[in-house]
Amino acid sequence: MTDRFGDSLSRRSLLKAGGAALLAPALASPALSQGQSDVIRIGHLTPRTGFLGPLGEFAVQAAQLAVEEINAAGGIAGRKVELLSEDSVNPQTASAKAERMVQRDRVACLVGEINSASALAISQVAQREKILFINTGANSDALRGSDCKRFMFHVESQNTMMVRACGRALLDRGLIKGRKVYALTADYAFGHDLLKQAKKYFAANDATLVGEDLIPTELTDFSPFLLKLRQAKPDLVICNLAGAQITNFLKQYSEFGLPFPVAGFGFDTALAWGAGPGNFLGTWPVIWHHQIASPSAKTFVAAFKAKYKKPPENQGWGDYTALKIVAQSMNELKATESIKVVEHLESGAKFDIAKVREGYFRPWDHELMQEMFAITALPADQVKNPYDIFTSTGPLPGPGESLEVLATTRDENACTFPA
Repeated sequence: MTDRFGDSLSRRSLLKAGGAALLAPALASPALSQGQSDVIRIGHLTPRTGFLGPLGEFAVQAAQLAVEEINAAGGIAGRKVELLSEDSVNPQTASAKAERMVQRDRVACLVGEINSASALAISQVAQREKILFINTGANSDALRGSDCKRFMFHVESQNTMMVRACGRALLDRGLIKGRKVYALTADYAFGHDLLKQAKKYFAANDATLVGEDLIPTELTDFSPFLLKLRQAKPDLVICNLAGAQITNFLKQYSEFGLPFPVAGFGFDTALAWGAGPGNFLGTWPVIWHHQIASPSAKTFVAAFKAKYKKPPENQGWGDYTALKIVAQSMNELKATESIKVVEHLESGAKFDIAKVREGYFRPWDHELMQEMFAITALPADQVKNPYDIFTSTGPLPGPGESLEVLATTRDENACTFPA
């Protein structure tokens, strides 16, 4: 879960990006013969402070692990990869740092972000400079639609995919059709977009929205809203908050002892761990989790645990996976030029993304087509350690379905790439 978070937009939102020192993109010269002949630099931007900071920390750790593994396997075309990591802070800072990385540090690509507005700001730099940017954590549908860019790709899922994945689990539990729903939503671009997609889902599945509140991102005391929930007596509480706010809300919800089922349409497993057994409640969508049984997922989890003494969470998966995609693509192409990588990703190339099925990018909006999951909190008396505190559905879509069934169609979210 994950834009999970951001400020305002021009749009919402970590994967790691790859970089080689190449000459100015406008000159379109071969990257492997230009600039820093000994290293390929990748610029990595993600929030390290604020309410998204805990997620950004996982992103940075996973990105560092990915680069270590890439270098141990021979780097990119025999050259060492160097990761330049920065705290993106806010959209203005993210834009300035992205521009500096491209123009001064000569990175081969940019990777990361969680805040949708910051991801939009970075994408504008990437498009202007004609350099690849892989978004690893910003979810806003607009980033794949009205704000889409030819040089921006998305490892992170869009909000619609999160809503539809969790919605399937809620439908199975009888919590949507004919039910009264109350929504609490983060008051910034990500939240606004998520609520918009949630309302579409409620309307399509005969649920009634009986209350909704926009919650400032700096709010820490939820008691006034918990009192409103107690009065409204909904059949389901939808928590469309962001980052550490979700952890705080769940703790306070448990303290109030409200009986209404809880769910949300944007989530990260670190937030469940922060709430802890007994406080973590409900059903939530995730793009990845550490219990997935595929061989590459087990390898990633084992390596992360060995290095950091804890399992990775889904934001870390995003940055790790993005960097591996960048390295694999550049090695196959024997080139680091962004336009060549863009064309390769648009060609239908498939990648092992630590899930059951391989993933691929749609050429018309650059969204990674992939499996998702819905997790549900375990009762406290069934929890055996601080991390395995939920059960999960199988992959969504299921084995017999197209990977594209959860994503928006062209008619729902049109994308026209700028020249």
